[in-house]
Amino acid sequence: MKQDLILIVDDEENIIELGRLYLENEGYQVEAAGDGLEALQKFESLNPALIVLDLMLPKLNGWEVCKKIRATSQVPIIMLTARTDDVDKIVGLELGADDYMTKPYNPRELVARIKAVLRRGSLKASPQSQADTSVLRLGPLTIDPARREAKLGDTLLELRTKEFDLLQVFVENEGLALSRDKLLDLAWGFDFYGETRTVDVHVAHLRDRISADERVKIETVWGVGYKLAVDK
Repeated sequence: MKQDLILIVDDEENIIELGRLYLENEGYQVEAAGDGLEALQKFESLNPALIVLDLMLPKLNGWEVCKKIRATSQVPIIMLTARTDDVDKIVGLELGADDYMTKPYNPRELVARIKAVLRRGSLKASPQSQADTSVLRLGPLTIDPARREAKLGDTLLELRTKEFDLLQVFVENEGLALSRDKLLDLAWGFDFYGETRTVDVHVAHLRDRISADERVKIETVWGVGYKLAVDK
């Protein structure tokens, strides 16, 4: 069976070769790109299962590459940043990255994160799991997990992957105060390696998506996290 193809985008050859060594040892196919324009070309021609994307790239930076890819595809993206600045990470997540890592990193951790992201994607795509998932209705909200569709009244919401997952978790736990750690467990998976700030970024975006209907609110529970309140 053909193994998943991972595209590593980085202008540092040693980073690419280290990642290639560990990923090929795990049975993955690996292709590489050294700049942003080459990354877009290889994304189009190779249709990778996942992209490991450095932010600081020649010709076209990682933010722009991510933005262009997200315009047409939900392929998983793990961003790499050489800085510890939270702004880099938050902007990356806002653009639709699934995870991020700070360089230098342990290549074993990169492999673990890739496996986790791909595993979550395969579970969502499983026909059996879709068949067993019922449509959720709560006030004006309708969530169809099998079709990955959410509606507010008659309006189809345009949600990114994690925004949809987060909204589904809120609907399934309506009225309950959920901590950021709990939301990470439920929406990202127990093996997510990111920080709780990730939740705040996605909640802010989700609030914007549902702001058209005052009956639906994601409330901040100070000292705890968030809860969904719906006026039915």
